[in-house]
Amino acid sequence: MTDEFSPLTLQDYAQQALTTDQRSDAGSLTFPLLGLFGETGSLLSEVKKKQRDRASYLGYAGAVVEELGDVLWYLTVVAARSGLSLDDIVRNLGSEHPSPQSAPDSTPTFASLQPAIMQRGADPTPAFEKTLLQLAGEVGMLLSEHEAVRLASDQAALTARLTAIMRNLIQAANDAGVTLEAAAVKNLSKIFDRWPRERIYPAPLDESAEPDEQLPRDLYVDVFERKVGGRTYVFQRCNGVNIGDRLTDNAMTADDYRFHDVFHYAYVAVLSWSPVIRALFRLKRKSAPKVDEAQDGARATLIEEGVATWVFGQAVKLDFFANVKPGELPFDMLKHVRQFVAGYEAEQIPLWLWEEAILQGYAAFRFLREHRRGRLHIDMHNRRLTIETLP
Repeated sequence: MTDEFSPLTLQDYAQQALTTDQRSDAGSLTFPLLGLFGETGSLLSEVKKKQRDRASYLGYAGAVVEELGDVLWYLTVVAARSGLSLDDIVRNLGSEHPSPQSAPDSTPTFASLQPAIMQRGADPTPAFEKTLLQLAGEVGMLLSEHEAVRLASDQAALTARLTAIMRNLIQAANDAGVTLEAAAVKNLSKIFDRWPRERIYPAPLDESAEPDEQLPRDLYVDVFERKVGGRTYVFQRCNGVNIGDRLTDNAMTADDYRFHDVFHYAYVAVLSWSPVIRALFRLKRKSAPKVDEAQDGARATLIEEGVATWVFGQAVKLDFFANVKPGELPFDMLKHVRQFVAGYEAEQIPLWLWEEAILQGYAAFRFLREHRRGRLHIDMHNRRLTIETLP
């Protein structure tokens, strides 16, 4: 787009969206077809939630726009991996017999696909549910024919299937009273929040705070176990002084959660955020009373502890992320973390940066599980938390 008011073309959207299709199975349709099927099911699920919880389900409109965008992304990938473009598909919308051949030069916009003036109410039209069922049916037939190897050598049939899906997707947006352009824009924002084209680290959240109220930019912390009265505790030491409370797992079954402060140190190093460490090192922003109360207070501390505990529950199921590479943490998990910190300064942190903090924290955690002691290096300048053997 040339400026923020330019209408988004299908070509612009596809070019940006396809930069995030980075799987190693780039020649296969299986992954995007399964994704297309799954996201269509998620769209239907939002309708079901609305019907079940009419009075309490407040996130319906936003969820519909998001799910429409997800369906659009997978449709774009399916088309691209098949040698087609969204433009090719849209140009066939009015044809009884869609052709895989591209039409003369033109750049359709999303705005051109829907009525110039749409009826937008609090609820979708009664036809919305029927349209979604038709959309699901078309996606199901596409998947079925792909599995039966009927489309591999029949580009015209594939084009027809994708055109039918696009037609129903547009109609679903019409019936929902939302624009497909809004869904596309939201989708781009979402995917680049998770998989950015360029990783540009934001300024530290406390950059404008008084120097003596800023989180440590470069610090070493020793973490080690010691037996006291027959019980084993984890201690921490910084600059030769013991800090914090001695820790156990606080659980019926041992799981080494006693080392969980490494997650908070990772939040400091990578995110420049941690109400827990602010409290531990007495770095609350007292010179800004509102910030001190809202961002550094007890509630914010509980939120951070909640994030660490919840992610730990997910990590236990995934071998503490031992084999997870950057870009592979579950998207839904990162979205839940964002929901945890909604209303706090950490909400503005991009999802890709949250992933970095989580993976670095768990790399240190796995080291401590194995060696039972280590020296942490908090390096906010380079957004790194590292650990080495403690002498």
